Amino acid sequence: MTRVAFVTSHPIQYQVPVFRELTRRGNIDLTVVFAQLPDQKSQGSGFGVAFEWDIPLLEGYRHHVLDNVASQPSVTTYAGCDTPRVADYLREQKFDAVIVNGWVVKTCLQTLQACKRLRIPCLVRGEANHLRTRAWWKKVAQRFLVRRYAGYLYIGEANRNFYKSYGVPDDRLFPCRYCIELERFSRFDDDEDTRRAARDRWGIPQDAVCFLFSGKFEEKKHPRMLLESMLIAKNAGMKAHALMVGDGVLRAECETYAREQQLPVSFAGFINQSEIPLAYQATDCLVLPSDAGETWGLVVNEAMACRRPAIVSRLVGCRRDLIEEGVTGASFTFGDRQALADLLLMFSRQPAQLREMGERAFQRTQDYSPLKAAEGIEVAVESTLLRWQRKASGGSRD
Repeated sequence: MTRVAFVTSHPIQYQVPVFRELTRRGNIDLTVVFAQLPDQKSQGSGFGVAFEWDIPLLEGYRHHVLDNVASQPSVTTYAGCDTPRVADYLREQKFDAVIVNGWVVKTCLQTLQACKRLRIPCLVRGEANHLRTRAWWKKVAQRFLVRRYAGYLYIGEANRNFYKSYGVPDDRLFPCRYCIELERFSRFDDDEDTRRAARDRWGIPQDAVCFLFSGKFEEKKHPRMLLESMLIAKNAGMKAHALMVGDGVLRAECETYAREQQLPVSFAGFINQSEIPLAYQATDCLVLPSDAGETWGLVVNEAMACRRPAIVSRLVGCRRDLIEEGVTGASFTFGDRQALADLLLMFSRQPAQLREMGERAFQRTQDYSPLKAAEGIEVAVESTLLRWQRKASGGSRD
């Protein structure tokens, strides 16, 4: 059986279901290789609170933890994952192929270098796109880096277009779309009693349309933009509520603004994975006003799995894949608070349409599942190894 290593920084709740699905299917012999296992403080970086995920992240698949020699271990900085002995581990285990989770931490580039020395095909599954503006020299560096991989697992259309812009041919591009644990979110009990209890918990009026923000209160997600648009819509006569879920450096600022402007907003704080479906159940539509730093936006997958549509800025990476205007949600030009306010006002008056869009959103997200991602990885590995072997028999490898 083909031996495959998937190298990533740490256990990520959105990746684990794919690892389990690959293990369950048994078509490849998978080992997930982590640069580190973060403690509660490191896990909570950006959330504003130390925590551990309350769902198991190390069960259902084989894994190995490398020796991280970083002076300041971190899962959010490039130098925070420094594992110079990754080459020794890959050599000892005799892997046939290696997949790296992008290139944002040092471990992933160390792995690419090791694969080059050991003559192991290295595939990449990253998030990069061209929705953000980059300096010319960064584009030159990216072009050089991108061409060093043997295969490319794209998470969505913006990511696929990124690779194609640097000359990656179609036969090296494989769909491995960003996904969540669909079953866990889609099976939640969407009944009136549970919805009422959830609304009571967070002080949401039972008869109000409620918009949801869910995520870190950080600059790239622009939570205050939703509040500013809420104020515009409120002054135009909107009768609606907002639930703000999460924590982070901007939470206090947002709470102060909402209080000063007397906005109908509830702040829930950090909610762990086992309870997060309740936030979707209590609300009617997700809002994600992020800038281009939001290379995908997996909360959109979560909302749609819970039969909730989404409003996103046009810089959010998943927009082209998941948002069909007026069908599964809507989008607005990033930073245009009036445009977002207009959407909030319109949707607040159309609860029946929100429910219809939620059903269509649910159907859309079914193609973004751990099963589909696992199938994409299997096809990518098989195809890449066949091409690699043909190159070897011809006397060269790329």
